[in-house]
Amino acid sequence: MISSRHQDGHGTGLDPEGYIRREGDLGLIPRPFQPVVAAARDRLPALFGGRMTSAYLYGSIPRGTARVGRSDLDLLLALREEPTEADRDDIRALEEALDKEFAEIDGVGTLLFSRARLLSDLETYDLGWFVSCLCTPLLGEDLAEHLPRYRPDSRLARETNGDLALVLERWRTRVPEATTEEARRTLVRGLSRHLVRTGFTLVMPRWNGWTSDLREMAEAFAAYYPERARQMRAAAVLGYEPNSDPAVLRSYVDDLGPWLAEEYARVHGVKAPRP
Repeated sequence: MISSRHQDGHGTGLDPEGYIRREGDLGLIPRPFQPVVAAARDRLPALFGGRMTSAYLYGSIPRGTARVGRSDLDLLLALREEPTEADRDDIRALEEALDKEFAEIDGVGTLLFSRARLLSDLETYDLGWFVSCLCTPLLGEDLAEHLPRYRPDSRLARETNGDLALVLERWRTRVPEATTEEARRTLVRGLSRHLVRTGFTLVMPRWNGWTSDLREMAEAFAAYYPERARQMRAAAVLGYEPNSDPAVLRSYVDDLGPWLAEEYARVHGVKAPRP
């Protein structure tokens, strides 16, 4: 069943003009997570100084839906130049320190990009959209001021998730390498989330809205592909509560993933190639 908020000609997550609203706000951060956000905000300038132009939060913490001890802290940083290996080493050290210091989070993940890449024409409807609509400003300039407004249309669908066939090739390498229960659990969580989000953006232009809730994404997809509804609903559950079942991973790379990649290319086309 489609959400009751999806009505009046506009889907949930849209403004009155039909553009995707920016999700998340610093005011929505649950109280238990405020100290770790404050620590990240204080330590990032010391780490990168003037080389960092912007820092953002994204994910469940700025959306106000994070669960203590279960949710991770997600960050995106824009640098004046392309990130170096030294930058990646520095951010990994900060991630490990925050994860060790704050029991409220289950890990830290940071995306590093140059400002130029985030604002490039090639990334306008992928990383640019991500920053503009799914990221909450934490420090520095807000790059959304230099980006367009976005509708849930086929171009956005193509440029965000129209590369699933390429992603599947990487997954087929990673799945056999996941030899421990913890490694498989992590992979099930990541692949489940990716497939649900891809399934959702497949139908997003018809659903005419945006949501980051995996279960709502799966229900939107199910309304248009009932024959695959059971698989997508199961993937949404595993995106929040993953198991370590190797059969789940095999089903993703052998069945649901290939079908979804083919259908996505048929409906929206293939994402513009990256260097």
